[in-house]
Amino acid sequence: MKKLKHLTLCAALLASFAGVTPAQAQKEQVVQDGIAVKPLSRVRVLVPEEQMNEAAAQQYREMLSQAQQKGALVPATDPQTKRVRGVAQRIIPYAPRWNANAKKWNWEVNLFDSPQVNAFCMPGGRIGVFTGIVNQLKLTDDEMAAIIGHEVAHALREHGRERTAKSGITSMVARGAGALGAAIFGIDPNITNTVTGMIGQGVVLKFSRDEEREADLVGLDIAARAGYDPRAGIALWRKMAMLNKGAPPEFLSTHPGGETRIRDMEEHMNVLLPLYARSKNVPVNRLPPYRTNVAIR
Repeated sequence: MKKLKHLTLCAALLASFAGVTPAQAQKEQVVQDGIAVKPLSRVRVLVPEEQMNEAAAQQYREMLSQAQQKGALVPATDPQTKRVRGVAQRIIPYAPRWNANAKKWNWEVNLFDSPQVNAFCMPGGRIGVFTGIVNQLKLTDDEMAAIIGHEVAHALREHGRERTAKSGITSMVARGAGALGAAIFGIDPNITNTVTGMIGQGVVLKFSRDEEREADLVGLDIAARAGYDPRAGIALWRKMAMLNKGAPPEFLSTHPGGETRIRDMEEHMNVLLPLYARSKNVPVNRLPPYRTNVAIR
């Protein structure tokens, strides 16, 4: 008992030197503010950020131009484009917590008319969402936030830049970037092959298990801070499993399986739900159950 009193006294003295009360110190010890922020990979510095972002901007402009020529760029006045942009605009202010440079990014958000169940975020904040993922999964706004948050997280954590640094810049990567445009819009690969190949790393390459896991959790953290229910991530993965009879689409298919990702998200709801509750100004125990818009088996 005496030892406990001594420990309490020591804690009080330390807190007083720090300019906080013992009650405040105790509160700070038990509260975790969402997913812990980890340092960015050091290897990424081998590829200059400005060069990566310029290449991304050029590739994105080319995609927009080709999509527009083929009638695949959904107009800004379309309700679906407004909806996608509205979700992204709520998320973006919370991005700098994960990468301070995001404050300087020239964010762009566009909707592409393509049946692909897919989305992406290029380095520097160029976001693309395909109508296929919106329509086939019948996304709620919360689920759309989980998808956009995931893709934004890849860009914020500079996974593409890191992989570029690790694998080097090759003509094969440039051809991969060209193939992406050709697959989506029927673009002549020779056109997109003229674009710097680095951006292909950020869009085409398959991410590792750790990168996908980080993007899942960081994306839900950002979405929750913006007022979107992080439990939507779980519903989203169950929808994907239904759509493909247990096999997730190319959107996020190559690494952790759906059940693994769902379990990981569930294990982190104890730190994600408080962010969402705080955005709604209600206690966690007053949050209503999450309801998606289709029956999930």
